[in-house]
Amino acid sequence: MKNTYRAMQIARPGVLELVERQVPVPGTGEVLIAVEACGICGADVADIEGADSRLQPPRVPGHEVVGRIAAIGVAVPAIWRLGQRVGVGRLAGHCNECRQCRQGRFQLCVNQGFTGASRDGGYAEMMLARSTGLVSIPDELEAEEAAPILCAGIATFNALRKSGAQAGDTVAIFGIGGLGHMAVQYARRMGFRVVALGRGSAADDALALGAHAYIDTESEDAAGKLQAMGGAQAMIATASDPGTVASLMRGLAPHGRLVLLGAGKAALPVAPGQLVVGERSLLGSITGTPYENEKALDFSVLSGVRAMVETMPLEQADAAYQRMKSGGARYRMVLVMGE
Repeated sequence: MKNTYRAMQIARPGVLELVERQVPVPGTGEVLIAVEACGICGADVADIEGADSRLQPPRVPGHEVVGRIAAIGVAVPAIWRLGQRVGVGRLAGHCNECRQCRQGRFQLCVNQGFTGASRDGGYAEMMLARSTGLVSIPDELEAEEAAPILCAGIATFNALRKSGAQAGDTVAIFGIGGLGHMAVQYARRMGFRVVALGRGSAADDALALGAHAYIDTESEDAAGKLQAMGGAQAMIATASDPGTVASLMRGLAPHGRLVLLGAGKAALPVAPGQLVVGERSLLGSITGTPYENEKALDFSVLSGVRAMVETMPLEQADAAYQRMKSGGARYRMVLVMGE
């Protein structure tokens, strides 16, 4: 193994630079991963644009990481072996000690970091990872196929599982982008009647990915059309547009549930009457535990769900990031490492 590796670090807020770093030694409970692919996510924007310029060395972003274990620190469970294919998502590994961990709610651990934000991520040829955050990667998936599932995949897969909808129910997916195009596929294969909600140009892709119907939220009364279909038993909101999300509440069936994935800071203007009348509810959903991530990967293999990806080499990370940020990606950008 070489003594150095290449990484794209945040030189200053909004600016990525290619640097050479010394290969680190994994600490207690950590492994060193030789990265093969890393997806670029919308959440990377906050990490890159809002980076702390005082941090030395600067942070390496990226939280959809797939690679192989290159070195193992002490106190790492024997289930993890040298050369094993692993992944790391947004949640960097739970502590196994806090109150949430003791209740088995590992995704809510108060002591875990966030990959690419409070810990270095995968825009690099090497990275350290907490063993409690590791995800086993199926052999059937290429690295660039698995990477987006570690964030966009698990987020939408878990949201659908928490939605309360049952096979045959109508499920609406709002936002046909990096997350939404995954949600449509999962929903179709879970046996739901899938209605995609988006803006005009996404119609063809949404229907090709498995949606039974498409509603243009800019030119149609989306909530009214959903009610004409009997109402949606669940709605997965992948887009952070509070005004539109609030207006769509009216499209839920009685006991319907709106699951929010976008972690925006703007207030959601929902009238209490929309919840009380019909006993509708709102639910926030974070990504998921490593075990749940493995369930999402396995389901993707079994059902043929794949992200639509564009790949670029590590040294073009800034161009790939800008393409994602501009909305030009169709639908996920993935960095791949050279030999």
